[in-house]
Amino acid sequence: MAVSHCFSRAASAFTAVLLFSFGCVAASHIEDQAEQFFRSGHTNNWAVLVCTSRFWFNYRHVANTLSVYRSVKRLGIPDSHIVLMLADDMACNPRNPKPATVFSHKNMELNVYGDDVEVDYRSYEVTVENFLRVLTGRIPPSTPRSKRLLSDDRSNILIYMTGHGGNGFLKFQDSEEITNIELADAFEQMWQKRRYNELLFIIDTCQGASMYERFYSPNIMALASSQVGEDSLSHQPDPAIGVHLMDRYTFYVLEFLEEINPASQTNMNDLFQVCPKSLCVSTPGHRTDLFQRDPKNVLITDFFGSVRKVEITTETINLQQDSEIMESSYKEDQMDEELMEPLKYAEQLPVAQIIHQKPKLKDWHPPGGFILGLWALIIMVFFKTYGIKHMKFIF
Repeated sequence: MAVSHCFSRAASAFTAVLLFSFGCVAASHIEDQAEQFFRSGHTNNWAVLVCTSRFWFNYRHVANTLSVYRSVKRLGIPDSHIVLMLADDMACNPRNPKPATVFSHKNMELNVYGDDVEVDYRSYEVTVENFLRVLTGRIPPSTPRSKRLLSDDRSNILIYMTGHGGNGFLKFQDSEEITNIELADAFEQMWQKRRYNELLFIIDTCQGASMYERFYSPNIMALASSQVGEDSLSHQPDPAIGVHLMDRYTFYVLEFLEEINPASQTNMNDLFQVCPKSLCVSTPGHRTDLFQRDPKNVLITDFFGSVRKVEITTETINLQQDSEIMESSYKEDQMDEELMEPLKYAEQLPVAQIIHQKPKLKDWHPPGGFILGLWALIIMVFFKTYGIKHMKFIF
């Protein structure tokens, strides 16, 4: 009897050890899955896109920023996680021959203004002070949520800037400037306040590389369109609009991004090669010494795409909805999609498909001199036929 009791206790103890071991293995497997899923250490993405230039002749800078805005939205970053700053409204400029549009290609096939652009800071709101306040979070309590960068220590942030610059500065509104030291200190404040996990800084301006020379905070990767002493050149002149539509570096970066989808495995090393000097004329630069990960292990979508918060669990979740209700709801969603417009803002014809297209034929309008000459001819014929005395029948 005692022997059987001891055997029973030993069996119970063995079963408990076995179950504990199995539980540890299962928990370890779940942790490995979670670690693999969050391999970059971030759970959310943000983008701060800044155009610092005013006036019609800087049309390309607005087009640069709106093109990047379109790309990050297409790859999954929602408007709620994008802070868009445009120093001028080119779509409503009286010199715009096609109001409510901003094109990034000379064939005018790609309207990057679209119908759902949410500009958070516009016109004279785009200042050095407001930009630094957005980055550091030092904004008044009354500021709406759409104008806040609500990032945390698990956020990957893309910061894109374009405008006119020089050695160590970038101009805002043609009236003030931000220096590379001020920008570096703002990033350090962000790191100290745990406002980012990793940060990608891209700038398209003359002598752009000078803007990241003073960075000293960890986990920052930086790209620039030109080296110190070099100009960043424009691209795509359009005679109808009368200005250049984009800058060279941003144009080729966006052409590269058009081939990216949310599941792409393309890494940052590929982005470094998109605009060699033979295409950009200037020499693009990048800095990775502050970044902890190897760029070849950093996916493009770690910054240009978006991740969703996922909780891995072993519990079984029973859905309350009946299968028939779900099926009818699915059919209703399909009908709604069919009624919607077939061409959406983020699904327009990609840049890669329109690079080699021929320009569209423009509508013919008679020149102003032709109309004036025609009226002069009509008046001469009238005078020759009827004379002055019949003028009273006209006026």
